[in-house]
Amino acid sequence: MRSVACCFAACKPNMPRKFCVGGNWKCNGTVEEIKKIVNTLNAAADVPGEDVVEVVIGPPFVYIPLVKSILRPDFAIAGQNCWVKKGGAFTGEISAEMFKDLAIPWVILGHSERRALCGESNEFVADKVVYALSQGLKVMACVGETLQQRESGQTNDVVAAQTKAIADKVKDWKNVVIAYEPVWAIGTGKVATPAQAQEVHAALRSWLEKNVSSDVASKTRILYGGSVTAANCVEIGSQPDVDGFLVGGAALKPEFVDIIKAANVKKK
Repeated sequence: MRSVACCFAACKPNMPRKFCVGGNWKCNGTVEEIKKIVNTLNAAADVPGEDVVEVVIGPPFVYIPLVKSILRPDFAIAGQNCWVKKGGAFTGEISAEMFKDLAIPWVILGHSERRALCGESNEFVADKVVYALSQGLKVMACVGETLQQRESGQTNDVVAAQTKAIADKVKDWKNVVIAYEPVWAIGTGKVATPAQAQEVHAALRSWLEKNVSSDVASKTRILYGGSVTAANCVEIGSQPDVDGFLVGGAALKPEFVDIIKAANVKKK
């Protein structure tokens, strides 16, 4: 595997990458809370249009039909996880086919919480990405390092290894979005500085250019996730290789609307 430790130069895109903002609600919410969140999103009249930003909401699976029935049509819905193969005797799992049956276009895979708590390896995540794509889903594939890995200077090698596992198996990248989420910044209140985020995003894009293709590198969107808030989203989003956000806690709050509006920093 080629190291990306020194590959920080941003690749110049052939065409603008549409900003993308994902809201991962994780294991949160009641029917009434979900309705309140969706009502807030539906009432936001001044968010940028679909030509500027793609918004994807990831509710808990049991609330997907409810959200789908009341969410504004210009916002898409994602599953938070899916199984690595066709459904069957896999208690508690949700298959890609089920999401397709519900007309849910997106799925989030490889989140650090599943890697850490459920033991999902780089290779297992890659297999899930490949299967979800084969069923016609779009994938937000998460990568990111722990605090120990960052402090020991392993950040770029860790995210490169996570990305390589996917790149070794994925042939068509048009429905893949990478979400860089430093584990040490998720839900901690700590956040990577704009420079830190840009450094890793640029390194990831450079890795894609050298190991996949310049076309994939220029077109693949790389989102930042990790304590994104209304207060820091514009500065982070203005970085040249940051193409949006995957938001956790703030996606449950009214400030998520302000985070969506950060897409305006990329308007030309």
